[in-house]
Amino acid sequence: MIFAAPETIGFDEIAFHAHWDTIGLVAALGLAYAMGIRRLSSIHAPAGEPAVTRRRVAWFAGGLVLFLGARSWPLHDIGDQSLFTFHMIEHLLLALAVPPMLLRGTPPWLLRLAVTPILPVLRLLTRPLVALLLFNGTLALLHAPEVVALQLNNEAAHLGLHLALLTTATLMWWPVVGPLPELPRLTPFMAMGYLFLQSLVPTIPASFLTFASAPVYDAYADLPRLWGLSVLDDQLIAGLIMKIGGGLLLWSIIATIWFRWAAAEERASRRGPVVSRPPDRG
Repeated sequence: MIFAAPETIGFDEIAFHAHWDTIGLVAALGLAYAMGIRRLSSIHAPAGEPAVTRRRVAWFAGGLVLFLGARSWPLHDIGDQSLFTFHMIEHLLLALAVPPMLLRGTPPWLLRLAVTPILPVLRLLTRPLVALLLFNGTLALLHAPEVVALQLNNEAAHLGLHLALLTTATLMWWPVVGPLPELPRLTPFMAMGYLFLQSLVPTIPASFLTFASAPVYDAYADLPRLWGLSVLDDQLIAGLIMKIGGGLLLWSIIATIWFRWAAAEERASRRGPVVSRPPDRG
C-alpha cells in the first residue's frame, strides 16, 4: 500500500492564535509578584535592604516573557501543528531556562512566605536525587508517544503537563540556584557534578530520536510539513537539540559556577588567614 506524503506548508499557513490560558497565567504571576512586593515588603523584607533589586525584577520578568514566548504563537503552534523540533525547543525552554530565571528573580523573603506552608515537603522534594528523578521522570513521560499525542489533541492536558514539567524542573534547579538558607544549595563542586549528571540523562531518549529509521511519533507522521521538512529529518533535529542544545546550556552553567568558584577562592587566598587580635589587657 502506498501512503500519500504529508502536505508541505509555509509559515504563512500557521495562523496566529492567542493562547489566553498562558496569557492569564503569566498576568496572574506577574500581578502576584508585584502586589506581594508592594504590600508585604514593609513587614517581611529585611530592614535596611531593598525589597527587591532591579536585577531580580529583570530575572523574574525575563522568565515570564520566556514562558509566554514558549507557550505562544508561533513556537507553540508550529510544535502543535507541524514540527516536533519546535515541540522540543518549547520543552527545553520550560525545563532549563524559565525555572532558574524565576527562582533567581524572586526575593528570598517573598519566596519564603510562599513556600513556608509546604517547607517540610519541599525539603524532601529538593533533595538532589529526588529532584533529578522527579524531573527526568516527568520529561520521559512527556515524550512517551501516547502522551505526545494527548498534548497535540487536548490543549488543557497540554498546559497541565507543561506546568508539571515546570514544577519538577524548578525542584531540579533548586539545589543549584535556590535562595533560601532553609533549603541550602549544593557546594560549587557538588553543583557541577549534579548538573553534569543531568546533562547526561537526556542523551538516552535523544539517541532514539537521532538514530530512528522510522517515525517515533505517529501523531506527527501525518501532520503538514512546514518548509517541507520530512518526519525523519524533523526527529533528527529534535534529538540533536535535546542532546546538544540542552547539554551546551547546562555545560555553560557548569563553567559559570567553576569560574565564580575559582574567583572566590583566589580572593580568599589573597586576603590570607584572618588573625584574631588578642584582647587589650592594659
